[in-house]
Amino acid sequence: MLFKREFAKAQKALWIWIAVLGGLIIMMLSMYPSFAEQQETLDQLLNAYPEAMLQAFNMDQFSLHTVLGFYAIEGYLFTTLFGSIYAVLLASSILVKEESEKTAEFLLSKPLTRTEVVGQKLCAVLLSLIVFNIALSLITYIGFTIAGDEPIESTTFFLITIAPFLLHLTFAAIAFFISSVMKKSRNIISISLGIVLISYFLDIISGISDKFDAIKYFTPFEYVDSASIMIDNTIKPLYLIIMLLIITVSFIGAFTVYRKKDIAS
Repeated sequence: MLFKREFAKAQKALWIWIAVLGGLIIMMLSMYPSFAEQQETLDQLLNAYPEAMLQAFNMDQFSLHTVLGFYAIEGYLFTTLFGSIYAVLLASSILVKEESEKTAEFLLSKPLTRTEVVGQKLCAVLLSLIVFNIALSLITYIGFTIAGDEPIESTTFFLITIAPFLLHLTFAAIAFFISSVMKKSRNIISISLGIVLISYFLDIISGISDKFDAIKYFTPFEYVDSASIMIDNTIKPLYLIIMLLIITVSFIGAFTVYRKKDIAS
């Protein structure tokens, strides 16, 4: 079964990414008690930073004196940025690799329609992302437990775990669609990684000054901004709608394009 084969192939990379990111999160949160004991020094350090830098990384809205603020400033990036990189690497080559590796003819000779090929590969991507995010959520919870005795509201914790999943799914959907269009794995991986990194750069730029405020609508990282999630306890409805639209349109587009694609064997 194609789905089982693709999911099995994804296991090694999946657990390596979980181990690396999970280890970074645990290491970062385990450092919190030491930071909390040096509040005055941290305040002096932050006061020395340019205001634009504080705004760009939400350091003007969070305090390192709380474990949640510490995670928002120091750890949330691990899950959002590096998790998004994993998501595009996972989804970007899963369709096009059949052409790059010259196995498309063999695959399409099987009793599978093109719709089934896309559907089963998509299911492998989705299940991998679900496992990835559940594992990181459990690790993050353990990290909060290790970090201190401050209780984290269940709503807040749910949002800081579901928001990265939606972000990963958004970038994976874009990469999956591009994968249905392209013919070479090398090109699509470069393009997909470029989209993630440019989006992150735009998010930083949009936070520096109100002059660049309009840029935030063009970067998915803004849609899961730590400030609105952890302070307001919400994902803004507009951003949620945009992410769901991108995901839906990209997946439908992938099915449509692949069914009509002239596949090189």
